[in-house]
Amino acid sequence: MEQQPDVNKKKDWLKKPVALWLVGLLMIIAFSGGVYAGGGAPWEGQVIIKGADATSTSTVKIGNVSNTDEAIPKYLQKDVDFNLYWDVWNVLKNKYYSKDIADTKLFYGSLQGLVASLGDPYSVFMTPTDADQFQKDLEGSFEGIGAEIAVKNNQLIVVAPLDESPAMKAGLRPKDWILKIDGVVTDGMNANEAVKRIRGEGGTTVTLTIYREGLSQPLEVKIVRDTIVVKSVSWEYKNNGSTIWLKVRQFNDDTMPLLDKAITEIHNKPQVKNIVLDLRNNPGGYLESAVKMAGEWDGSAIVVSEKNRNGSEANYTANKPARLANYKTVVLVDGGSASASEIVAGALHDWGKAQIVGIKTFGKGSVQELDNLSDGSQIKLTIAKWFTPKGINIDEQGIEPDIKIELTEEDYNKDRDPQLDKALELLR
Repeated sequence: MEQQPDVNKKKDWLKKPVALWLVGLLMIIAFSGGVYAGGGAPWEGQVIIKGADATSTSTVKIGNVSNTDEAIPKYLQKDVDFNLYWDVWNVLKNKYYSKDIADTKLFYGSLQGLVASLGDPYSVFMTPTDADQFQKDLEGSFEGIGAEIAVKNNQLIVVAPLDESPAMKAGLRPKDWILKIDGVVTDGMNANEAVKRIRGEGGTTVTLTIYREGLSQPLEVKIVRDTIVVKSVSWEYKNNGSTIWLKVRQFNDDTMPLLDKAITEIHNKPQVKNIVLDLRNNPGGYLESAVKMAGEWDGSAIVVSEKNRNGSEANYTANKPARLANYKTVVLVDGGSASASEIVAGALHDWGKAQIVGIKTFGKGSVQELDNLSDGSQIKLTIAKWFTPKGINIDEQGIEPDIKIELTEEDYNKDRDPQLDKALELLR
């Protein structure tokens, strides 16, 4: 599932409108591009795009660049004649070495650049092919290496390898930097392009050149692709049957049905008193599933608050019976626990329902919405920030565990799990 950490908003659930006037403009004009590509813009007169108002005293930050509060460059303050778009188009069509440039490729590339200009690694324009693959990922089956990747601090990194995946078996770890994919340098590469290069038919091999903290030099990792089927929840019993170890790999459509099965089973086992909720290497998923899962510990409390660009706030509660309210719980997290995982861990911790063991989480506190466009393409756009019940936004900060325990290289190689061991010790 080599895709950006989580879509926090399922497309059918509480959809919000997104202003697409500029996308609409591009669609209208760009489909005429093939006719007019040889000379001039396809309309008479000028379309003027107003520049950012650098002198504005409004509380709204007009013209923010790359999500920073730095001064607005002068070229962004000036009004722009949209003929400049077609000037660039014509230069590419008339001068680029290859004559066989599809107009549609230029068009979709311009839309990808439009969204990328936001400077937000979680906001992405997806072509119809990309969008179709993204939906298959969320359904839990695909061919690839089984790793979640993202761009953070302009570096392509591994968020989390999936359990038992080719990526995990080959030794990939959370926060590994991916420097090259089959020899191609990843500098400036977005996550979608990286996904296309890493994905491939089962049985074929991809070579990743990675940097890992503590290594003296980059490491080449050869990974044989395979069909990846993600079962989001599994469980087994520990501490002589008094504790259930719930491993949650992601939050998707099968998460709550599988959790329902586990809860029904443990309710029929009176000896079970404790829960280890293992969210390690869980890159996230649907907000709906995260809210429902947290609601099993408290069905009426606020799980997460969401604040949008206008400052308005929406509070999410599960509104359901809390079937796990009386079970002593420890939550396991690590650097691969992101987004929806952090929502659940943050809620249980703020409510006083669980201790957290492991290392600091990834730190993704933003909400993405999927908007379907007319041709099958999609925009995954950051529309809000989320906050824990106590009002904490962990974006880029992560959640610090109550008990910090590392899982070292030696532990990993010798199949030791001191984090799980500590959780089980706390529940004896």
